[in-house]
Amino acid sequence: MQLKSLLSLALCGLALTGCVSTPPPRTHEPVIEPAPPPPMDVPGTFDAYVDFPEWEAAEVEPGLMALRRSCEVVLERSPGDFLSPRATWAGRVEDWMPLCGGLAQVGDVATARRVVEALTVPVEIVDPAGGDRFTGYFEPMIEARRSPAGAFTAPVPGPPSDMVQTDNGPMQRRGNGTLRAYPPRAQITPETSRVLGYAHPADVFFLQIQGSGRLHFPGGDTVRAAYYAHNGHPFRSTANWLIDHGKISRGEASMQGIRAWMDRVSAADAREAMNANPRYVFFQALPEGDAALGPNGAANLPLTPLGSMAVDPDYHAYGVPFLISTTAPGLGGSWQGMLVAQDTGGAIKGPVRGDIYFGTGDGAGARAGTMNAPGRMWALVPRAVANRLVAQEMAHFLGEVRLAP
Repeated sequence: MQLKSLLSLALCGLALTGCVSTPPPRTHEPVIEPAPPPPMDVPGTFDAYVDFPEWEAAEVEPGLMALRRSCEVVLERSPGDFLSPRATWAGRVEDWMPLCGGLAQVGDVATARRVVEALTVPVEIVDPAGGDRFTGYFEPMIEARRSPAGAFTAPVPGPPSDMVQTDNGPMQRRGNGTLRAYPPRAQITPETSRVLGYAHPADVFFLQIQGSGRLHFPGGDTVRAAYYAHNGHPFRSTANWLIDHGKISRGEASMQGIRAWMDRVSAADAREAMNANPRYVFFQALPEGDAALGPNGAANLPLTPLGSMAVDPDYHAYGVPFLISTTAPGLGGSWQGMLVAQDTGGAIKGPVRGDIYFGTGDGAGARAGTMNAPGRMWALVPRAVANRLVAQEMAHFLGEVRLAP
């Protein structure tokens, strides 16, 4: 089955596992009537997952933990609500209630995996333009000070008092009461009274790229610097700027490589490279919370290491579980895992685009920095959603529906 979107943003095609991505036209489409899900106590794997090696090899425990948290939110919503008004292909809350209710009744990973197998169908996401890219991100743990000292000179900016959110994006309120577009990074000086702390300039820069982190102060105090807002300017890749200007090679274009370059050059040269990215992020201070979990993502749920993923919300609904097959040294090479859409990011654009959350601290950062590879992506959707896709009842959302031979 291939689904070709008619949405203005050209939503990806979707193909049921095992189907070709571009089936030839034919005059008679077969009628598909999937069998009802087996009872929960029946052993064996549901047919949709038979001969699906990516699923058999998948790491699912972190994803199941993340999915349970998303399900708690889903079950509190009205049954008739779309999971996302922008990604209506994912169905309504009522479609997800059997899966979420089933997961709430089981505790062990093996049984929860069976629930997913019994109540979902893997639907492959295919970008008509051929794009597919998976990267990694993490929550930095950075050393900070309450006031500037030594190398700790860059302020971690708190919520700005002059920012006004409008339909046209964030605006800056000037002294005379007029509004103007919020300035780019190079023109922003954070208010001293609203600074969360001070850290090394490169640490603050990468904290802003990651979107959140933890500030560790002398004496053991830890504060979570959570995303608050950005200045409305587009994200520009500092790595690409450094490559284009001959500062680093493509092989050095990791977070570690860029940081090493910044440590070698003057403060002015490092600042010029940082200012190539005009986007500037502001933070709010929150208690550390559960140290094993990450900050709240865009879905307002704590991120689970190797269980949560940032997606493009113009294509996907928060709370949808995905099976990802990709590769990275930080994942031990070839890797398959179940990840739940719980976050987004300025650079996460496109239907087959994911940013995998690796966790907190330098170790997670080192692993995340190795993640930049193509891969495949399956949405694990409730069978009610899959049935409508097959029956073409969602054609007004997704366009033409075709079944592969």
